[in-house]
Amino acid sequence: MAATGPRSSLRGALGRQLLLTLVVFSFACEACKKVIFHTPSKLEADKVVGRVNLKECLGSADHIQSSDPDFRVLEDGSVYTAHAVVLSDEKRSFTIWLSDSKKQTQKEIPVLLEHQKKVLRKRHTKETVLRRSKRRWAPIPTSMMENSSGPFPLLLQRVQSDAEQNYTIVYSISGPGVDQEPLNLFSMDRKTGSLYCTQPVDREEYDVFDLIVRASTADGYSAELPLPLSIRVEDDNDNRPIFTEAIYNFEVPESSRIGTTVGVVCATDRDEPDTMHTRLKYSITEQTPRSPGKFSVHASTGAITTVYVLDREVVDKYSLKMKVQDMDGRSYGLMSTATCIITVKDSNDNLPTFRQNAYETSVEENTFNVEILRIPVEDKDLINTSSWRANFTILNGNENGHFSISTDKETNEGVLCVVKALNYEENRQVVLEIGVRNEAPFTGDVTRIMTNMNRAFVTVHVKDQDEGPECKPAVQYVQIKENSPVGSKIKVYKAYDPETRSSSGLRYKLLYDPKGWITINEFSGSVETSKTLDRETATPSGALYSVTVLAIDKGGRSCTGTLVVNIEDENDNPPEIAQNFLVICKTKMKYVDITAVDPDEPIHGAPFYFSLANASPEINRLWGLVRFNDTAAHLSYRKNAKSQEYLIPITVKDRGNQSITKTLTVNLCDCTNQGQCRTTAPRTGVILGKWAILAILLGIALLFSILLTVVCGFVSARNKKSFPEDLAQQNLIISNTEAPGDNKVCSASGFTTDTVNNSSQGFCGTMGSEVKNGRQETIEMVKGGNQTLELCQGAGHHHTLGSCRGGTMETDHSEWHSFTQPRLGENPLEDTLVKN
Repeated sequence: MAATGPRSSLRGALGRQLLLTLVVFSFACEACKKVIFHTPSKLEADKVVGRVNLKECLGSADHIQSSDPDFRVLEDGSVYTAHAVVLSDEKRSFTIWLSDSKKQTQKEIPVLLEHQKKVLRKRHTKETVLRRSKRRWAPIPTSMMENSSGPFPLLLQRVQSDAEQNYTIVYSISGPGVDQEPLNLFSMDRKTGSLYCTQPVDREEYDVFDLIVRASTADGYSAELPLPLSIRVEDDNDNRPIFTEAIYNFEVPESSRIGTTVGVVCATDRDEPDTMHTRLKYSITEQTPRSPGKFSVHASTGAITTVYVLDREVVDKYSLKMKVQDMDGRSYGLMSTATCIITVKDSNDNLPTFRQNAYETSVEENTFNVEILRIPVEDKDLINTSSWRANFTILNGNENGHFSISTDKETNEGVLCVVKALNYEENRQVVLEIGVRNEAPFTGDVTRIMTNMNRAFVTVHVKDQDEGPECKPAVQYVQIKENSPVGSKIKVYKAYDPETRSSSGLRYKLLYDPKGWITINEFSGSVETSKTLDRETATPSGALYSVTVLAIDKGGRSCTGTLVVNIEDENDNPPEIAQNFLVICKTKMKYVDITAVDPDEPIHGAPFYFSLANASPEINRLWGLVRFNDTAAHLSYRKNAKSQEYLIPITVKDRGNQSITKTLTVNLCDCTNQGQCRTTAPRTGVILGKWAILAILLGIALLFSILLTVVCGFVSARNKKSFPEDLAQQNLIISNTEAPGDNKVCSASGFTTDTVNNSSQGFCGTMGSEVKNGRQETIEMVKGGNQTLELCQGAGHHHTLGSCRGGTMETDHSEWHSFTQPRLGENPLEDTLVKN
């Protein structure tokens, strides 16, 4: 670097040299060209040593550091002493470190300081002796008035460096107002250091300018550290205060307490804060309407408050002209105005009042859901608000609930209605006390709170109507025992005329009688029975039987009432056994339950008493009956009872000794499930009448007639030798066939004969048939060695009837009886005869 220039000029001023040893980086750096400075042995603080060319080494360096803390390096490469330094050695060296963090690059510049030998020279007689003066290179407070009128350029101050004693110094400035916005506002004389302002400045735009002043030698070396210089712009009261809004809108409830805050107005001033230029004062200059002032404003805060109680019904809106002035309101201060609109909100400070204290109206009796009166009220509060809307109440006179009152939302009137019909004969006049208040709570005078309900009286006159008879009470009750004789008098049913309170002239008629059990006398209303009353068939409820009675007056008007007959029970019904046919599975059941019911009242019913009634010795030996509870009994069997059907007569009796005997068919079965034995349905399930029994007897007689005819035919044919001899060995066999007519015998005279062995010879005649358990058995003549009557049941067991010899059928009567009697007993029709 070029360091010889400054060395020749500083030859007389520099002292001895001191070598500084520099501390080397701990990491490898690329070294730039070495720089040598010639300095005196003593260096004052903040004294320039020289300047290095940083751009030549690392122009992109963003970090500059000296290895020796006694020296600092500026961004332009100027090297200064950090404090006073004494160089005791002839040489002193240190290193300037440069680094670029973005490129991760480091470089170093070695710096060597050498003593400059002092050369004494003679002072010329004409030379002035140099004396040390007070240092002037320091910040000097500087200010300027905004909006200055000049003349421009305006001298602000002069800066001076002590280096002028030894060097030719060039002064320069930089910063806002010079090379930054606003440009060219300030300038400096390069030789003298005089600072000038070139034009007026607005403080509200720029309140301070922070400039940097530099003093350099002619060849560009910094003779001083850069000098920060602040130029403060003094404020001038050139801005008037401005309200934040041109028109303010506030609301305040009427009847508010004195001192209630309505709202706050606010203004701003661009002048310097905390000065008289921004010390604002608020005031009210005008109020509309021009009544005594209702509001005040705090001079400093702008808060508007009430100074009187407001009444919306007098004035509902106020307009205030507000003024704000700086300089604390002094006359020479700047000012502005705004408008404040204050709306007084309604509150319920007025009670609704009736226009009059008493009202009269009328209504016809027996009418309801009709409007009879409208009651107007007056209220000064704001219409269609809760402070204006009225609530009406009936305070007295409506104990029976005949009236109701509501509010018409449009007119705010009280609407009085009749909701329950009135009776002229009971009450010809009703006086109602009506009260009214607002929906919103009352906020007016405290002394009126206890009496904040206005009252009025309404007299309602009830008009008479020509009414029909009245059936009162609507339901009348009577009592009678069942099975009472026809014509028994129950009571006299009475209706009456409400106006005369008499039953004279009324006629009565039964309007509805479900079973026709009741009659009523048309003129007297006397009620009698027309049939025998049966409590068990009266109604589903049993004891109560209702009829409707019509009462008619002379004018044809009528009323209806209900007569309820309470039928007292008699023990006229025996208990009934619910079952007819029972199945007992011997493998699982030891007994079966028998239950009984009684339609009579409980007092005539359970407990029931069960017994085996007139049972045969065999039934008594094999079966037992034990009562289980009040309405049921256990029917059990002995172990030696055979599996078959039994007919068991059972008698059940109630507590009033009413009894009934019923024969139950009990199927004692070897089964595990009762359903397995239900296919053999009980023969006792069919109950035949007298004509059915007669038809069965006639069928039996016809059967014997046919049998006799066949026998006679055999005898006659044998005598005539018309048939083969072996035909005499015919047997009577009962054939079990499902359909009649399958086995037929045809004689030689043209009848078709079908025998058991499909032989067509001989003669076979149908003897008869009977029905047993759904089967048909046919008695036929078949060829055989003996005359037998066989019954084919299941596996084909036969029963011998007898034999016929010599062409005639000889039958022992006892054998025939023994054969037919058991089988006749098996017939279900005969079982029915036995039961009947």
